[in-house]
Order: sequence, then C-alpha cells, then structure tokens
Amino acid sequence: MSRSVPAEHAGQHGFVVHTRGRGFTEITDKVADVVAASNVHVGIAHVFSAHTSCSLLLSENADPTVREDLERWLARAVPDGDAIFEHDAEGPDDMPAHVRAVLTGVSLVVPVHGGKLQLGTWQGLFLWEHRRDPHQRRVIVTVLGH
Repeated sequence: MSRSVPAEHAGQHGFVVHTRGRGFTEITDKVADVVAASNVHVGIAHVFSAHTSCSLLLSENADPTVREDLERWLARAVPDGDAIFEHDAEGPDDMPAHVRAVLTGVSLVVPVHGGKLQLGTWQGLFLWEHRRDPHQRRVIVTVLGH
C-alpha cells in the first residue's frame, strides 16, 4: 500500500516596520498574516530583523509596563554615551544600540499549528528599536512546514 506524503511548503515574506524611535512596535498581526498566507498547517515561523541596532522580542503583550520596565533595565545595563565605547559614528546611542541588539537577538522561531502562530495567551511579537530616532526596519518571515 502506498502512502501519500504531504508536500513541504515554504513561504517567505518581508515587511517594513516604521518605528517612532527607541521602544517597541508590536508585529504579531503582521507575522500572523504571513503565516496564514503561507498555507503551512504545521511547522515553524522564523522571524528575522535585517538590522544591527534593533531586535526582536517575544514578550508580554497585555501590560505595556512590562516593556517599559525592560527598556529601563536595558538602559541601565547599556547606557547611551558610555565612555567604554569607542564606536560612536552615528552618535552616543550608536554602539549601545548594537550591544542591545546582540544581547536581545535579531531572530525568533515560533511554532505553527492549524495555520496559526502558537503563542501563549499573553505573548506578542515585538520589534524593539534601540536607536533614539525613528527608523524603517525590514523584517523577514520564513514559514516552513506542511
């Protein structure tokens, strides 16, 4: 008896996030739209930021004070204009933004089931801008599965 093996599916789509400067922009719905359009029923969504001074975060999405606390903690850990940094080509927030991105990461992997992101009740996906000024950030979502 022969069995039919489901074809593997893959989809990739990018989108631009317009930040208002340092802080968080929720991207959960945009990533969920890419997953829904991929026709992947079970698999993973890999989310990647193509930048060195912002990061991606899976975090609490119900209470904004969680993200405010994270921002304050990171500002204390990696302050702008710290004399330890030599690289400041784009200002006092330049090297701290790079360090913040390295510490927090530029990619996430989220399981997909039923064609939907499998996030916890209070989880959301965020782009975390580490520069003071507004930027346009490119996010690439690759969905793999069947």
